[in-house]
Formats: sequence, structure tokens, C-alpha cells
Amino acid sequence: MPRRARLLSSTGIYHIMLRGINQQQFLEDREDNEKFIEIVKECKKKCGYKIYAYCLMGNHLHLIIKVENEPLEKIFKRICGRFVYWYNAKYQRVGHLFQDRFKSEPIEEQGYFFRALRYIHQNPVKAGLVKEAGEYPYSSYNCYIEAKDNQFVDVDFVLNMMCKEQLVKYHSETDEDKYLDITERPFRLTDERAKEVIRKVSKCKNASEFQLLEIKERNSYIRKLRKEGLSIRQISRLTGISKGIVERCGK
Repeated sequence: MPRRARLLSSTGIYHIMLRGINQQQFLEDREDNEKFIEIVKECKKKCGYKIYAYCLMGNHLHLIIKVENEPLEKIFKRICGRFVYWYNAKYQRVGHLFQDRFKSEPIEEQGYFFRALRYIHQNPVKAGLVKEAGEYPYSSYNCYIEAKDNQFVDVDFVLNMMCKEQLVKYHSETDEDKYLDITERPFRLTDERAKEVIRKVSKCKNASEFQLLEIKERNSYIRKLRKEGLSIRQISRLTGISKGIVERCGK
């Protein structure tokens, strides 16, 4: 079946979602997150796009971007290609890192823009990673509230329409709208806590190391992780082991 044509935005503004293959973690630690941000910054200088929001969530990420000089597909081919090259070298792995192509929704109206902005900044709260949006280090929320890193995030576009106080109040409101196809839910354990358990049980520092384990040893660890309270979906997502294998290990 041919791919559905990507919808174009008359404003040039899009909500982007990029997800790890098999919903695997691809942002393992602080260095990974900071490297991805660094690459987006560098490509921004070359491609001339604007960033209005971002949130890096371990196994997926969200951006609000305004395209100007270069088409969306070319921008993300550049960003993803550079990150995958760096990531594979760091973790001594080969192959794809992202699931299919990135997903995008055109943003044509101001109301939708602000709802998408709030949704992106509320991601870590809804996932149970933090209690307040401002506590999360890998989103653009504090760029607006504390005027941080404004050479990366183009905050003036938003702050010319809504002051900081209004923005804080707006972000405190509940948003039940759904965007793209990511559903944010709290887990039995937060992902941060679950990663600590995985490291303690398996002695693996990241998903790439876990995938290199001998099958018998790997399956033993998976069973232990299930006993520690990690869900099948969570183990699969954080280790990169398929959901089917994790399910069979529990039987």
C-alpha cells in the first residue's frame, strides 16, 4: 500500500512526532538528549526553520516547527541521519533507530497551536515523570518561563500573543485533546524508576547493552523485571526487546 501523502500547512507550522523503532528508548541519558538538541540547533542555522516547542521523552519526541527555506522531509532526513550516525557509533550498533518516517500535523489555527504547545509541555507530567512541567529538563517550557536558550526556541512568536503569567495559567489547565497517535499514560513505575531497576537487575547501562545479552541470561532478567513490577510494554520499550519475546518470557 502506498504511503499517504503528507498534509501541507499553509502557515508552514507543523506538530512533529518522532518515535523510536518498536517504541524503543533512543534517548538513554543526558548526553543523548543534549546531542539531539545540539543537532537540531546546528541544522536550524543551515535550514532556516523556527522551533516553537520541543519535548524529548526517551522513546519519542515532539516538536512544533515552522518551515521556511527547506522542505520538512529534507530537514528531518538531515537531523535524523546525523543523530543515528552519532548514536550508532556511541552504542556500537547498526541499523535503523526510528520507526518509519516522522509523523506530522499541519497547524493552521492559533487555537490549535496553543493546545498543541500545552500538550507537548504536559507530556512529562502526564507520563508521571515529573509533577510540574517546569521540572522536566528536556522541554521548551522553561525557555518561555525563564527566557532560557532563546537562540534555539523562538519564544517571541508566542510571547507576543500571551505573556508569561497567562502562559503559566494556560499550561495548568487540563487538556484532553489527542494529538497524532501517542497516548501518554502513567505507568506502574515511572520510566526513570524502571530504568534504574533494569540497570540494577541486569547490570546493563542502556538498551543497546541489554540487547547484546545471551538469550538465556536476557530472558532470566526479563522474568525478574516482571516480578519487580515492570509491565510487558514498559520492558519492551525500555530495552528494545520485542513485546512478543517479553510476553513469552513471562509464561
